[in-house]
Amino acid sequence: MLEFTEYTKIFISLFAIIDPVGIIPIIIAFTAGMTAQKRERVGRMASLSVLVILLAALLLGEAILEFFGISIHSFRMAGGILLLLMSINMLIGDKPKLAPDDTDGDATSSVAIVPLSTPLLAGPGAISTVILDAHKASDPGHYAAMGFILMLLSLTVWLTFLIAPWVSQRLGRIGSNIVTRLMGLLLAAIAVEFMAGGLRGLFPTLG
Repeated sequence: MLEFTEYTKIFISLFAIIDPVGIIPIIIAFTAGMTAQKRERVGRMASLSVLVILLAALLLGEAILEFFGISIHSFRMAGGILLLLMSINMLIGDKPKLAPDDTDGDATSSVAIVPLSTPLLAGPGAISTVILDAHKASDPGHYAAMGFILMLLSLTVWLTFLIAPWVSQRLGRIGSNIVTRLMGLLLAAIAVEFMAGGLRGLFPTLG
């Protein structure tokens, strides 16, 4: 297992990538007009979907890389570039504004899964990060700790859906934009670290 501080960094980095606070305006747009019961259902389904997607990345991600013959260093570089692009979008405020056509029945479930849980929450950036973090150790304790982190993140997503209306009223559009840009800046720094590590692995002389 890694040290406790390392798992804290993993949680913070994944929280920054998933950015449940930053998508509160999108959550509000998708759940506008829903009853409190429907909003809770959407939040529950979205959080469970995030957990399932990231657990699959944790348990099967390395096997998929080996199957396609991709080195972890190459994947780290690709993940860093992807995270950097995501952070740039966050810093310039390029967030999609979407609205569902229907909020009843199956439409409510589909909104919870696509696009809220993926790709907005458990998107390529989060999946890439989980695969890379899983590669840091191979003992069962490490995977158990990672699974616990993913459950905490899933709980965070669920709580975000519950408090989204309250937070939106108090933060306002300006406050939400500030939070999103701060997350984007943190994510950009994480992306640079990813790319630096990938370069050192691909070109050991740079180390």
